[in-house]
Amino acid sequence: MKRAFGLLLLGCAMLLAPCAGAEHPYIVVASTTSTEQSGLFAHLLPAFTKDTGIDVRVVAVGTGQALDIGRRGDADVVFVHDKAAELKWLAEGNGVARYPVMYNDFVLIGPKGDPAHVAGGEDIASALRQIAAAKSPFVSRADKSGTYSAELRLWKAAGVDIASAKGPWYRETGSGMGPALNTAAGMNAYILSDRGTWLNFHNRGDLRIVVQGDKRLFNQYGVMLVNPHKHPNVKKALGQRFIDWLVSARGQAAIASYTIGGEQLFFPNAGTDS
Repeated sequence: MKRAFGLLLLGCAMLLAPCAGAEHPYIVVASTTSTEQSGLFAHLLPAFTKDTGIDVRVVAVGTGQALDIGRRGDADVVFVHDKAAELKWLAEGNGVARYPVMYNDFVLIGPKGDPAHVAGGEDIASALRQIAAAKSPFVSRADKSGTYSAELRLWKAAGVDIASAKGPWYRETGSGMGPALNTAAGMNAYILSDRGTWLNFHNRGDLRIVVQGDKRLFNQYGVMLVNPHKHPNVKKALGQRFIDWLVSARGQAAIASYTIGGEQLFFPNAGTDS
């Protein structure tokens, strides 16, 4: 009897073991640091998992690095904010399609003392010219991020050849947005930031927003499935479910509902051609 009971328990344990060790289906999303450091993913992903039963594992890096991860097939989905780079990535055959998801804007952050006298303006090109002329401390991410790409476009729009103009006043960190903001706070320097990360950043020191509102500071986010024909390991169905959820009424409402201090960080615009 004891032996029979023991065998019964062993059989039950063997049946239960796969269930106990099982995990939710999951996808890997390579994404820009701003979606994580702004707190957006902490807000969005639990809702997505609740709706679908799919977990999301995020690799938060600069946009260029996220695209490289997708190019190697080491992610299922790429969620970034550099349209020109995204379209080039798609043209190379690395992804299936690009879906606009949401937007916010970049802001120029600077010290309260404002040595370049740019505070209160809306012309970002003029502000950058003044910073370069005054050689006021400026922190650049200097990585492959969407924010750094935007910064370079804005220096060009300002008529400043930053490769020639940079000197000790121009600090290149090669880091993500949060660490770069920490450096700027420590140096009392100017820095270009996405608004979402800035609003969720707490170590501000004497920094504040000094320039905002220029249409050239518009910041669009797009999401793309990594090409499963090029990389058969890509979880096509699960990845597409994530994309479909983001651009659905449910996902768009979840994005719109994310606020800090009553201020909305991202504005859904699925279905646009931005």
